[in-house]
Amino acid sequence: MFELIGESLRSAVNKLKFVDDEKALKNALETLKKSLLKADVYHKVTKELVALVEADMKNAPIGQKQFLDSIKKNLTGVLTAPNAGKSQGFVFASNPPTVVLMAGLQGGGKTTSTAKLANYLKTRGKKVLVAACDLQRLAAVEQLRQLCEANELNLFSIEGEKNPVKVAAAALEKARSDFYDVLLVDTAGRLAVDEALMNELKEVKTAINPHEVFYIADAMAGQDAVKTALTFNEAVGVTGVILTKFDADTKGGVAIGIARQVGVPLRFVGVGEKVADFESFIPERIVGRIMGEGDLATLAEKASTIINEKDVKLINKKIKKGEFNFNDFLAQLESVKKLGNMKNLIGMIPGLSSVAGQIKDIDLDNSKEIKHIKAMIDSMTTKERENPDLLNNARKRRIAAGAGLDQIEVNRFLKQFTNAAKLAKKFAGKGSLNGLAQMMNQRGIPR
Repeated sequence: MFELIGESLRSAVNKLKFVDDEKALKNALETLKKSLLKADVYHKVTKELVALVEADMKNAPIGQKQFLDSIKKNLTGVLTAPNAGKSQGFVFASNPPTVVLMAGLQGGGKTTSTAKLANYLKTRGKKVLVAACDLQRLAAVEQLRQLCEANELNLFSIEGEKNPVKVAAAALEKARSDFYDVLLVDTAGRLAVDEALMNELKEVKTAINPHEVFYIADAMAGQDAVKTALTFNEAVGVTGVILTKFDADTKGGVAIGIARQVGVPLRFVGVGEKVADFESFIPERIVGRIMGEGDLATLAEKASTIINEKDVKLINKKIKKGEFNFNDFLAQLESVKKLGNMKNLIGMIPGLSSVAGQIKDIDLDNSKEIKHIKAMIDSMTTKERENPDLLNNARKRRIAAGAGLDQIEVNRFLKQFTNAAKLAKKFAGKGSLNGLAQMMNQRGIPR
């Protein structure tokens, strides 16, 4: 996401030595300015950020550390909307359900973002109802229904109803009577801002009186996304922005400018096509990623939503005893898939964030290697899955034939599985899982 801007900012920092002079500082500031503009940061925001850094450097020794600290501090400030307060991520109302109106243009990812936000909240133990109020676009309700069914989300719709206000009002009654924590209302969009769109949004908003109005902005639209967000804010009063297709925007400049320009916090970003590819936008953490320091806090939070402590203890126990089998392998693979975009996860690890952009994303659903592995395991008997030691040459030949593969590939996979199990046993015996937990606690990272 931040490959270009991260590299550019680090290049600006490298223009200075540990202790340097005015001429070197001027060169570094010019590099900083060019880097921000090249990354599509709005020119007024760029000018403001460079001026803030320059002012800091007048009151401190000129050096690499001081320059880096100033960039981090002021970049965090720019990413934080004016008067944002505690409005980061999702803010729950004091009396549920928390009602959120989802607004945006057609094709910007509004319906998908609604499902992503619902899934994000569900994985954190919240009861969420999604209302299908986009009655303008053909198949919009069906798209939302399919997303909800695939991810076990609760959907509210009224067959044959053409009035989105009635659907929204009925959904609110349902959310109240069935004690839902959150109601997300997906509304219609248009290809461009028009009077009909705004009037419909205002009517729906009046009917449900939402706690939040989230505008869904397409990161690929660049500064047009900011302009449209401003228009929506003036018309219906936006309280937060969700930036979609952020994984495709290697520059990352829109994210840096949007909060400052619109004046409302950037709450979430979509970082991939899958429902799990969705993150809260916390400025301090984002700056850490931009500057190549990773983001262990977000990684830990994502992991905590899918990793059950009892399951971890059970798997660790099986690994120690050398009983980790193919059923356990498949279960762990499914858990990892729920973490979302793998390239994005790599970018959260300190020391690896700078190379994340060079790594081809791993698609655990469509990878040829993963498909082959699943085919091999599917070709095993129940006893073979539970006890890998049973796999002699005759069984391997049968598995290879069943998976449509060569026995050499089966042998290679089994060898890799055995070696990985041995390595895991070695680390588990040293209490590495507890060590990792202790390290995260020492760093102040919530689990």
